Amino acid sequence: MKTVVFACVENAGRSQMAAAFFNASGPPDARAVSAGTRPAASVHPEVVEAMREVGLKLDSPPQPLTPRLVEGSSLLVTMGCGAECPVVPGLRREDWTIHDPKGQPPARVREIRDEIRVRVRELVAGRRWE
Repeated sequence: MKTVVFACVENAGRSQMAAAFFNASGPPDARAVSAGTRPAASVHPEVVEAMREVGLKLDSPPQPLTPRLVEGSSLLVTMGCGAECPVVPGLRREDWTIHDPKGQPPARVREIRDEIRVRVRELVAGRRWE
């Protein structure tokens, strides 16, 4: 089983959305987890609502990004954690510059959500997960 780790600062927005989209539409032999460098207490309510609108429920609490979590992963996708995100020798890393949805109005959160959905689709298609 291949694992993709999506990471942002609080693990309460971008990375949660990316993992949910990946797990809902990705290949059957791969899964995604999400984590943050400084996890929040809960997923941002505006993010939960935006994902509910597209039929996805975010019910995993934010968790810390640790070396153990990324161990054995196929890919680390970072989203705004910059230098705080670890560099793991031998692990491919992509950085997606995506705005933080925290505190944004619903229309902006939807734009961010939709951008993440497109990037996840492109990631899955581009990697040919066979």
